[in-house]
Amino acid sequence: MNPKVDFYFNKAKKWQKEIRELRTIILDCGLTEELKWGVPCYTFQQTNIVLIHVFKEYCAVLFFKGALLNDANDILIQQTKNVQSARQIRFTNVREIVKMEPILKAYIFEAIEVEKAGLKVPLKKTSDFIIPEEFQNKLDKSAALKKAFKALTPGRQRAYIFYFSQPKQSKTRESRVEKSMPQILNGKGLND
Repeated sequence: MNPKVDFYFNKAKKWQKEIRELRTIILDCGLTEELKWGVPCYTFQQTNIVLIHVFKEYCAVLFFKGALLNDANDILIQQTKNVQSARQIRFTNVREIVKMEPILKAYIFEAIEVEKAGLKVPLKKTSDFIIPEEFQNKLDKSAALKKAFKALTPGRQRAYIFYFSQPKQSKTRESRVEKSMPQILNGKGLND
């Protein structure tokens, strides 16, 4: 146990018993405990394997390369359709965690083996994502916008594409595009 991570377990108001149990199980698999992104992260030879995080409705173990695991028990969850690599196992009480301990350990050991083998999740390229019509129209009409968008990093491009694609109504997508155009023209990402 890493003392720098203790505060996370001590500050938790909800899910405290559950995340303490998850911590014990994960550490029993021989991983190193670190604090990354403000949450407990468990590594193997300095490579991220799993982390523990909490939400309003559940707590979870997130496998960084969960998409590569053989999910024999059909328990891995892809948080959103845009998450390419990571997968979660969610819990709502300690009994579930205790009951699933052998399965959870098997998944963790498999994740370690994936890392040892050097396997990589084949990620989509930015060009593989569909640009919403409302944004494509603006790109077609403005060479400056097109140039500025292409100059953004792939991650920033994807963030805009996801943001513009989310609304169901065209007028909302159009509004998001309009509001974001100055930021794109200034070479800024969605959250810069």
